[in-house]
Amino acid sequence: MKCLIFFVFLGVLIFTVSTEKYSTKYDNVNVDEILKSDRLLKNYMDCLMDRGPCTTEGKELKEHLPDALKTECSKCSDKQKETTKKVIKFLIKNKRPMFDELVAKYDPENIYKKKYKDELAKEGITL
Repeated sequence: MKCLIFFVFLGVLIFTVSTEKYSTKYDNVNVDEILKSDRLLKNYMDCLMDRGPCTTEGKELKEHLPDALKTECSKCSDKQKETTKKVIKFLIKNKRPMFDELVAKYDPENIYKKKYKDELAKEGITL
């Protein structure tokens, strides 16, 4: 009986961990304001590239970015997915050197770039 209870507990634990989502507490950050400000954008970039301090939101982004790439943003809210596409599109169109620098750090083998190329193309984003 104890063994059965253990396996039920283990199953519940695995289910809980597998359905984990990223926090939505920063979903209402004004991303447009950040993208329009060279100063703010540079601060976030410096955080992600380990060149400067991170805001609380920046720390969380930096922490979750590798996992989000690996898991196709499976733990992201719909808002986070929408914001991600907006930022990628902006960086590619307006700040390509920044985008390329991020790719060099977070996707040096271009695994995710290749993986998401077709999906991004559907959104009008050309890599």
